[in-house]
Amino acid sequence: MGRVEGKVAFVTGAARGQGRAHAVRLAEEGADIVIVDACTEIDSVPYPLASETDLKETEALVAATGRRVLSRVADVRNQSQLDAVVADALEAFGHIDIVCANAGIVGFRPTWELSDVEWQDMLDVNLTGVFHTIRAVVPDMIRGGRGGSIIMTSSVQAFLGSANIGHYNASKSGVVGLMRTLATELGPHGIRVNTVNPSAVETPMLHNEATFRVFGPDLDDPGPDDLWERSKDRNPMGIGWVAPEDMSSAVLFLASDESRFITGVALPVDAGVRL
Repeated sequence: MGRVEGKVAFVTGAARGQGRAHAVRLAEEGADIVIVDACTEIDSVPYPLASETDLKETEALVAATGRRVLSRVADVRNQSQLDAVVADALEAFGHIDIVCANAGIVGFRPTWELSDVEWQDMLDVNLTGVFHTIRAVVPDMIRGGRGGSIIMTSSVQAFLGSANIGHYNASKSGVVGLMRTLATELGPHGIRVNTVNPSAVETPMLHNEATFRVFGPDLDDPGPDDLWERSKDRNPMGIGWVAPEDMSSAVLFLASDESRFITGVALPVDAGVRL
């Protein structure tokens, strides 16, 4: 028996990065999987976003575990698209037990220089997208009476304040506040709500030219090695970043019955960056 055997997990932002790792890990532990990603570029985001090819790769990786998978292109900024995916998932699987509200973006600029578009895009994806996901899945979770676990991807920045990411910090701090309210509202229905709060994670959101230049503005051609060196002193464990699989271990714990009385918690996976 896997740790989430017989459950169905809904994962947003699943085409690559943390979302892909969560989908595969939950499938390996027995869950059937519903995956979505917008698979489109956002003009205000300074790095390439996931593609439909990426989403198909995640679908294949999940299928290779032997679990069932339903894959759809859907943008968390669009409520009707998410509602349609949930309807398809319920028809295919009958229920949703685990929700990983993971879709997210990042950008870099001093707060007072942010455009309205940069600010709004960040909140629309990172915070409103989580709200849309909750609104799509929770009514049936309540009706089903099976309980469940909702895991939202926040950030260690919700505990801190770093320069050039004010809009990101606002969105991820908002996710923690939303989580705490939902934990109170959904506890009587046996539905637990928590966040995972990573520091830097080795995904395309981190490994791109825009991020390298934020950490190495004095370098002609900064790259991953420079980023590691300049990040590792930010935490007592001396690492530049964690792996997506490290985040998936935390997600799996929160999704499983091993954490059946854990709710309303912001769980840092950060090598101690917040200390």
